[in-house]
Amino acid sequence: MSRRAVVLSVTAVAVLGGAGTFALAYAGEQSPVLERSTARYTAPDGGRDGSLVFTADATASSGVRDVKVLAWPADSSFAGKELTEKDMAGAETATCEPSGEDTVRCTYTAAVTGADAAESPGGPWHVAVLLRAGDGSTTLDTKAAGFHVG
Repeated sequence: MSRRAVVLSVTAVAVLGGAGTFALAYAGEQSPVLERSTARYTAPDGGRDGSLVFTADATASSGVRDVKVLAWPADSSFAGKELTEKDMAGAETATCEPSGEDTVRCTYTAAVTGADAAESPGGPWHVAVLLRAGDGSTTLDTKAAGFHVG
C-alpha cells in the first residue's frame, strides 16, 4: 500500500472515530422524552368514587429520577400563563416501572370523590408532566394529555 493511501486511511479512521465519539456524547446529553401519554377520567357515580388515571412512557439515557403529574382545568389561571417547573414542585409523583433499556412506564392514579367532582370546574382539563432524569435534566410538558370533566 502506498504511503499516501496509508495516510488517507488513518485520517479517515480518525475523522470517523471523532464523529462517532461526538454522536455518542450528543446522544447522552439529550433531554428526557415523554411519549404515549394518556389520561382517562371516570366521574363518580352514586356512592362509587371516580378516578383519574394518567399513563406515559418516560425515557432518559441517565435514568428517570421521577415524574411529577398535575391536572389543571383549561380555564384556570395556568391557561393565561405557562406552567413552570416551580409550579410543578408540589405536584404528585407517578409510579414508574422499567419497560426498556432507558424507558419506564409511569402511572398516576387519583381517586375522585363526589365532593371533588362537585368542586371541580367542568369542561376540558390538561395534565402537566415534569420528567426529571438522573443527570438533573428535565422535560416539562404542560399539556401531555387531556380529558373532559362533564
